[in-house]
Amino acid sequence: MAQASSNNNRPSNNAPVIELYTDGACLGNPGPGGWACILRDRQTGEEREYSGGEPSTTNNRMELAAVIQGLRNLPPSATVILCSDSKYVLNGINSWMAGWKKRNWRKADRKPVLNADLWQTIDQLIAQHNVEVEWTKGHAGHAENERCDELASMEALREKELAQTPDF
Repeated sequence: MAQASSNNNRPSNNAPVIELYTDGACLGNPGPGGWACILRDRQTGEEREYSGGEPSTTNNRMELAAVIQGLRNLPPSATVILCSDSKYVLNGINSWMAGWKKRNWRKADRKPVLNADLWQTIDQLIAQHNVEVEWTKGHAGHAENERCDELASMEALREKELAQTPDF
């Protein structure tokens, strides 16, 4: 596991340890999209699922939305194991974000960071917790990743159907 980020108020030993599984889906890129996340408390085993979608978005935005929604639903100062099949999420948190922040949310080529609004939100949310990021291969039988994929895909389909529903 790679240490992603932490704040100066490191969680105490009795801070909850939460597993956060995320995924995003998009029908077309851009197109109707969905995101999903699962939160599991390691001590109690309690699990919660969240999902949603947008009518016109990209897959990367949905991957980031899943992370944001998961982080927003955490207890204060949690230790978080974030598991995603998105190398965009993994690399962004573990490698790229520090440089983007130093360059005022610009890439090394001085172009603006894509999805900077979502990355900035993730940065703010991560600062409230002790977050470690793990990558899992997508569509490889990882139960929680498969469930998030299922939920995100259902949300993307729902968004597509809503867009095709005529207004009366």
